[in-house]
Amino acid sequence: MRFLRRGMTGLFLMSVTLGLLVWAGAVVVSAVQQRMGREAPQMTARERVFTVNVLRAESVDVAPVMEAFGAVTSRISLEIRAAVGGRVIALDDAFVEGGRVRAGQVLAQIDPAEAASALERAKNDLLDAEAEARDAARGLELAIDEVAAAQQQADLRRRAFERQKDLQGRGVGTAAAVEEAELTASAARQSVLSRRQALAVAEARVDQAQTALSRVNLALAQAERDLRDTEITAAFDGTLSNVTVARGGLVSVNERLADLIDPDALEVSFRVSTAQYARLLNNAGRLPDVPVKVQLDLGTAVLEARGHIARESAEVGDGQTGRVIYAQLEGAVGLKPGDFVSVHITEPVLTGVVQLPASAMDATHEVLVVNEDERLEAVQVQLLRRQGDAILVSAEGLEGRIVVARRSPLLGTGIKVRPLQMSEERAAAEPGRRAEPMVELDEMRRARVVALVEGSERFPDAMKARLLSRLSQPKVPASMVARIEARIGG
Repeated sequence: MRFLRRGMTGLFLMSVTLGLLVWAGAVVVSAVQQRMGREAPQMTARERVFTVNVLRAESVDVAPVMEAFGAVTSRISLEIRAAVGGRVIALDDAFVEGGRVRAGQVLAQIDPAEAASALERAKNDLLDAEAEARDAARGLELAIDEVAAAQQQADLRRRAFERQKDLQGRGVGTAAAVEEAELTASAARQSVLSRRQALAVAEARVDQAQTALSRVNLALAQAERDLRDTEITAAFDGTLSNVTVARGGLVSVNERLADLIDPDALEVSFRVSTAQYARLLNNAGRLPDVPVKVQLDLGTAVLEARGHIARESAEVGDGQTGRVIYAQLEGAVGLKPGDFVSVHITEPVLTGVVQLPASAMDATHEVLVVNEDERLEAVQVQLLRRQGDAILVSAEGLEGRIVVARRSPLLGTGIKVRPLQMSEERAAAEPGRRAEPMVELDEMRRARVVALVEGSERFPDAMKARLLSRLSQPKVPASMVARIEARIGG
């Protein structure tokens, strides 16, 4: 009985435990279903506010600076050519690449033996021509005298004939005597004609002698010039370039020996668009004497020179556009003909403009301004000039308003912003703030560029030292290496 009682008690406790577990499970399921069926609380949406850099648009008067690129040339240059052919027997020590010469300095001497012989022959021909002229003059004098004598003889014969006719008329003379006198007078007239013909021949001989004398004088002058042309002299003070002659070499007539360049008379030629050219014209339609600034960027240094516009090209040229303008340089220290430089031209002053960073305007010429509610509005502007990373726009409808300095795809009309005031200089500088590309040179290329700098005569010693110091670094500016290789011959 005790065993049955304990068995029934255990079974009862197990049944109660199972019932409690089922009830607990039902309570959990009911709580989960009630939780999942409850609606989620509504979250209040908050408007996103962007922080933007802004500046105040102020109307100012600005003189825009036009930028172009051109090449430096010399206004005074001369090709030195051989006027006569022959062997070069002497060369001046300054007749080398880059040699400085003075006006009138003898640069080279071509063998003058043949020219001297030609001059002596011309002098001998001159003596013969002068002798022939004197002989022709004496012959002319004799011919004149012979004509006069023959004329006197003809006059005597004519008077004798007239006497015979008179005697025959008085019955004293005979017909035979009259006929003989007439024949004699006719022969005398024929003799006059012969002497006059001889006189014409003597006059023609005199003319031919004068012509021959003039021809010989011309040949003598030519021989003297050929002898002088064996000496090649400098026409003006300057520097020699492209020297191609050596002592003992043979040169032909009109062969180019070198170029003489005046390094102090430099100018720069640059091409601008037709619109830029039109902006430079004055009210009379002429190109004024506008100041220019020329810069040659060497990476670590900048060569700078100033000048003014001197003239413009007469025609556009086949297949070209725009205009070519020439500016005369003053005090161009370090610049050489052939340098590729940047040219900055000061344009006439623009009144009533606003200067903004280029990042403030989009492709449709719209800028974003902040209204009283600190929301953005789009305003259409008139673009007048681009100045590097800055733009000049018309102040109409924009003056005094707050303009967003840098646009982004997240900004648009109606967006609420938190403006941060910034200066125009900082706003214009930030878009262009980027690192200059650097390159690593291998040992062979570095040695070649260093050799180009050391062997070039275009750079002063101080500039060479700066360039070599920059080239010794592990990384160097790519633009500097490219300019050195392109302009010096790498």
